[in-house]
Amino acid sequence: MIFNPATLAFNESGLIPVIAQSEATGEVLMMAWMNEEAVQRTIDTRKVTYWSRSRQSFWVKGETSGNVQQLIDLRMDCDKDCLLALVKQTGPACHTNRRSCFYTSVSEGSEIELMSPE
Repeated sequence: MIFNPATLAFNESGLIPVIAQSEATGEVLMMAWMNEEAVQRTIDTRKVTYWSRSRQSFWVKGETSGNVQQLIDLRMDCDKDCLLALVKQTGPACHTNRRSCFYTSVSEGSEIELMSPE
C-alpha cells in the first residue's frame, strides 16, 4: 500500500506531533511538529524536516548546527495523529546542546537535571 501523508490526522493548525527516537539506543530525543509537506520532504530526502511554528517555515534538523537526523523509519500511531521518527542522530538533538531534550526529571515536586550539555 502506498503511503499518502494526506491520510494523517493533522490538528486544526495542519500539524502533527513527531517524536524523534534514536534508532541505535531507543532514547527519546525530542518532539517537534510537521505539516503535510514536511512529512513528504522527510520521506523524499530521508533528512528529518520539521515545521517551525515560531518562524512559520521548514527546518531540516541539523541544517545549521550539523546535528542532523537521518530518517531510518517513520511510523504512525493507530489513530494516525502522531508520528515516531526513528533516526540516526549526529551530535546532540537538543538546541541546549544536550543529547536529548528530555533532560529534566520532575520528582517529588522538584526539577532534577539529568544531563549536562555536551
